[in-house]
Amino acid sequence: MIAPCLPDSLLAYLYGGAPALMLSVGVNGYPHAAYTWAAAPDPHRVRFGVDRGTTTSDNLHRNERAALQIIGPRGRLFIVKGPARLIKDEIAAAPFGLSMMELAVVEVKDQAWAGVTVAPLAYEWADGQRQTMPATEQAIYAELRDWKPET
Repeated sequence: MIAPCLPDSLLAYLYGGAPALMLSVGVNGYPHAAYTWAAAPDPHRVRFGVDRGTTTSDNLHRNERAALQIIGPRGRLFIVKGPARLIKDEIAAAPFGLSMMELAVVEVKDQAWAGVTVAPLAYEWADGQRQTMPATEQAIYAELRDWKPET
């Protein structure tokens, strides 16, 4: 099924925030993949982080097209596509150079297979970060979801 907005189950999952695989189009025309954090403030937008000064950032600024592969619990497997634009230079909750991008949802495809379960994407932090990064992740998800532009 292909839809122009997030279905309710996917919106509920992304509202809380989740790891995602972000795909952009490289200079050579081939897909470029990067892991990221994503959150949806509503069924028409998904926000995600992009490391500044990277190939991913360059790709998105050049052609503004992205796809997010969402792999979640209970066989949740979706690809979300749409134009993406920079909406905030720096995510304050991130202790490293991470920009906020927003994807306008134009296509959502449920890629789940009957009888097949996939493992959700998840970050497993090294010993030195295991205590602090889960809270940082939650703060990033909250900022992605709740941030409002200054008026």
